[in-house]
Amino acid sequence: MSDAKQVTEMELKLQGLEETIGFSFHDKALLRQALSHSSYANEHRDKGKKDNERLEFLGDAVLELSSSRFLYANYPNLPEGDLTKLRASIVCEPTLAMCARAIKLQDCLLLGKGEERTGGRERNSIVSDALEALIGAVYLDGGFEPADEFIRRFVMNDIEHKKLFYDSKTILQEVVQREYPDADLTYRIIGEDGPDHDKHFDAEVLVGERTLGQGRGSTKKSAEMEAAYRALIELKQRGIHVS
Repeated sequence: MSDAKQVTEMELKLQGLEETIGFSFHDKALLRQALSHSSYANEHRDKGKKDNERLEFLGDAVLELSSSRFLYANYPNLPEGDLTKLRASIVCEPTLAMCARAIKLQDCLLLGKGEERTGGRERNSIVSDALEALIGAVYLDGGFEPADEFIRRFVMNDIEHKKLFYDSKTILQEVVQREYPDADLTYRIIGEDGPDHDKHFDAEVLVGERTLGQGRGSTKKSAEMEAAYRALIELKQRGIHVS
């Protein structure tokens, strides 16, 4: 594929992303930087490309302020400790990755050839970092108000669903004890791949001898958490109360 064709396809993807989020960048370079992984920037240093790590740092701070304001206003009876836990359930890596995929952010990422080849576009750590970088870019380009609006629309939505994901292992344990008191709940790592500095794990959760859910994550814990979440969704579909 020619460089010109690649540029055209990326421009179309970026336009589509702007339409999806309802924000048009004045500085398009900021948007491209927000989507540029360090592996891509390192391969294009001669062209002055910058990675998204500084924007991620900024976006993380904006996200914390915006999400805190939202929860403070919308959960007036929650004490500080519960607010902190609820915020953590919304802005943790796996849930941010879910938010990113909802707007197809992974399709717009600029990755180095090696990172592309090894599945970086699907890694929670990369797509969640890019989401925070995008928040930082919106803040720099438009100010706090559009960044806050973006966070409210695409991060602070479906809170109970995200809380279920965050607390999935605890909730699943309670459900299994209630619904299947004679069955053991166990987790098993069934696969791993990637270099030592960037491992990814596949896990399954079993109730007795039956696999109820599978998950994938950058740590064994996150893989188990996703497996538990998938198990809860399966149980909900069976009509079992899980919250």
